[in-house]
Amino acid sequence: MRKFIAAAVLAVVAATGLSACSSASDPNVLKIGTEGTYAPFSYQEGGTLTGYDVEVARAVGEKLGKKVEFVQTPWDSIFAGLESKRFDLVANQVTVNPERTAKYALSQPYTTSEGVIVTKSDNTTITSLASLAGKTTAQSATSNWSKVASGAGAKVEAVEGFVQAVQLLKAGRVDATVNDTLAVGEYTKKTGDTGIKIAARTGETSKQAFAARKDDTALIADVDKALAELRADGTLARLSEKYFGTDVSR
Repeated sequence: MRKFIAAAVLAVVAATGLSACSSASDPNVLKIGTEGTYAPFSYQEGGTLTGYDVEVARAVGEKLGKKVEFVQTPWDSIFAGLESKRFDLVANQVTVNPERTAKYALSQPYTTSEGVIVTKSDNTTITSLASLAGKTTAQSATSNWSKVASGAGAKVEAVEGFVQAVQLLKAGRVDATVNDTLAVGEYTKKTGDTGIKIAARTGETSKQAFAARKDDTALIADVDKALAELRADGTLARLSEKYFGTDVSR
């Protein structure tokens, strides 16, 4: 009976395309969860997944001698995907904070940036983080920026990503959105959108890293070694310059 049940489970897994473990079937493959909608870090260009995080992840995989496969996943479910072993790592500007350090194995940071508050260009009421008290911001519900906004006293309306946040902002449905200065800069550079502005800075510097499951310390140790080599050989600096015009990897 047990053999029959096991066979039935395997049949269901095969039929649905589910996987019990992300890379158990092939130790030479490194599966990485990423949004694919968060430029300039992870996004589609001409039908191809690219971006700073994507290229750094591919370079790490090359150092580890593994083929990299990306699993595009919405941000608000990306850690659930990691925990359920749909993939081995998250590469999507995971901000290092005490909560994530306690729950996941995090690599050494490969990006340093700062937070900014974005409003409509004609807004004059929001000039600092404290100004968000009593206001409404649009944020990915599980993002670090959501915590920053709510911590400042803002009511947070959940969105899937920055572009949707800007849409709500310009429609007057929210007062602001808090995000990474690098992402905001990329958006304004590509769109030329003059309807929004950076109204203030959050006053904090954040560092971003790869995330793995808490017990996957061996993988993170390998990733850290690869990142150290990529920093030493200039790859991280080169990719930073390519996407941001400056070195954000230190």
